[in-house]
Amino acid sequence: MAERQKAIKKQTAIAKLNNVPTSPRKSRLVADMVRGMEVNHALDVLKYSKKEASNRMGKLLRSAIANWEAKNEESRKELENGNVYIKTIMVNEGRTLKRIRTAPQGRAARIRKRSNHVTIVLDTKKQPVKEEE
Repeated sequence: MAERQKAIKKQTAIAKLNNVPTSPRKSRLVADMVRGMEVNHALDVLKYSKKEASNRMGKLLRSAIANWEAKNEESRKELENGNVYIKTIMVNEGRTLKRIRTAPQGRAARIRKRSNHVTIVLDTKKQPVKEEE
C-alpha cells in the first residue's frame, strides 16, 4: 500500500505560487481555461491569452513541468508525446491588504487589495491496458 502511494507520488509534480497580487476571481478565470489540458497545449493557451494572470500562471506551469522532469528523468518521452496533463489547478484566497481612500463629505473608504495562492499538480495519463484473449 505504501509502496503504491510512493509510486503515485513520484509521478505527480506540484508547483505553488503564493501571494499573487491579483484577485482570486480573475485568476480563477485563467485557471478554468487550462484545467485538465495537456501541458504543451496549456502553455500555448496561456501565452496568447490577454489576461494579466496568464503570465504568472504560465511561469508557474513551466516550473511544474521542470519539477515533473526532475522526478521522471527516465520517462521524458511522455512529455513530448502529450501524456502529461494538468491534474488539478487550485486558486485559493491569500491575504488582503486593507488601504484607505478619501471619500466624499470628509469620509474614508476602505480598499481591499486581494491576493491569491495558486497550486498546480501535473500527472501522466494512464495508458489503457489491453487484455489478451
